[in-house]
Amino acid sequence: MSVTESYQDQVFVNCPFDDEYKPLFDATVFCIHDAGFIAHCALEISDSSQNRLSKILSLIGTCKYGLHDISRVGLDVDTSLPRFNMPLEFGIFLGCKAFGNRTHQAKSCLVLDSEPYRYRSSMSDVAGQDIAAHHNDVRKLIQQVRSWLTTASKRTTIPGGEAIANRFAQFQQELPAICQELHKHVKELTFIEYKDVVAAWLRQNTLRAAKPHRRGGRPK
Repeated sequence: MSVTESYQDQVFVNCPFDDEYKPLFDATVFCIHDAGFIAHCALEISDSSQNRLSKILSLIGTCKYGLHDISRVGLDVDTSLPRFNMPLEFGIFLGCKAFGNRTHQAKSCLVLDSEPYRYRSSMSDVAGQDIAAHHNDVRKLIQQVRSWLTTASKRTTIPGGEAIANRFAQFQQELPAICQELHKHVKELTFIEYKDVVAAWLRQNTLRAAKPHRRGGRPK
């Protein structure tokens, strides 16, 4: 794999994609981009000519950072079986870090769960790692993701968690109107489309915020 400087900005997101988790997923993607990084996940894979696992391996290989939410360990209502995709992708990321070259050995990951210490009953091998709990709360999740990215990257330009959460709330309010202008519906947005809308909104919002605030008419 050819590693470029942009490798330092890529974040692999390994989490549930169901409707119940959607608010947390949307917040995660927004937080990653507001912090100056780029989110990737299995949802951006659409090439039927390539094996799905090969695509995921390729994505993990191009991302320095990995966010893994292991909160979905319950049994599926229809099959009465647990979902193994997230633990599998988490294991691949750890294997890449452990056995890869020097670049991959510098990978960093955040492991999330809905409740603290709950993972001990289902994935005891990760007991030695720091697991962050989001309690299924968007603002807590944003704070956890923001803190991890700040610590792992050592970047000092990342906004605070409260600021990112407030901007995400504002973005959510404006999203339906944005989609209407694009002749799309919010629920129809693919992962790639959602990323593009987030990135465009952040560019415009950042420019707006950077302009000096005028009071009382024309400046002297």
